[in-house]
Amino acid sequence: MNRIKLLWVVSCLGALAACGSKDDEKIKPPESAEQLYNEAREKFDAHSYKDAVKDFEEVERQHPSSPWAVNAQIMSGYSSYEAEDYDTAIAAFERFVKLYPSNDSTPYAYYLIALCYYEQINDVGRDQKITEQAMQALREIIRRFPDSEYARDARIKLDLTTDHLAGKEMEIGRYYERHEDYLAAINRFRFVVENYQTTSHVPEALHRLVECYLKLGIKDEAQRYAAVLGHNFPSSMWYRDSYKLMTGKATPVASAGGGTSWWDHIIP
Repeated sequence: MNRIKLLWVVSCLGALAACGSKDDEKIKPPESAEQLYNEAREKFDAHSYKDAVKDFEEVERQHPSSPWAVNAQIMSGYSSYEAEDYDTAIAAFERFVKLYPSNDSTPYAYYLIALCYYEQINDVGRDQKITEQAMQALREIIRRFPDSEYARDARIKLDLTTDHLAGKEMEIGRYYERHEDYLAAINRFRFVVENYQTTSHVPEALHRLVECYLKLGIKDEAQRYAAVLGHNFPSSMWYRDSYKLMTGKATPVASAGGGTSWWDHIIP
């Protein structure tokens, strides 16, 4: 009987030991910030961006004072950017620049904020709030880091964004003109001429002003805008169209020696 009792005790102890070994296997030592960061980076490199976001955030959660946490914040935002989760990316970058205004990666964070807005710019037929936000973000880069590589690219994108906004104004102006609301159309076309002078839409805007003023029977204003068009864009197709509207003739071929513009003969 004692022998049976002893065997039972031994078996119980063996079972407890087995349970203890399983529990020991479940308890893992905490990973270092570098290990967590590298694991997150592996997911990023594998294009598993959403998983990478979570892992980069885990670096900061477990090791908030580590230098790896700083890098993880940028990479978390960049992973969201690559996943086209632009709102989350913008929030991450804005938090970064607020926490680390003097960090070496701060100019890059500002640039990525601008890219998040810029890459959401839709066609000219839609609301242009995002376009305006992109312009503000691009100007902020140029203001803060004027000599950086990010500022150089921002200037190019700013020109394209400005051209896009001008295109929106032109699209609305053409709509009004088609519906014979010439005064509303004139306001849009003049806005382009006065506020988007460096864009590709100015020649057409000037020609549309010629059209609208002629439709309203205000020939003096039509001539004035036609003169501006002829002086600044003599090789433009819009110049040829305006010339034909004003004279009923095709535009003359310019002489090799130059000379006065035909507008000089019809504008007092």
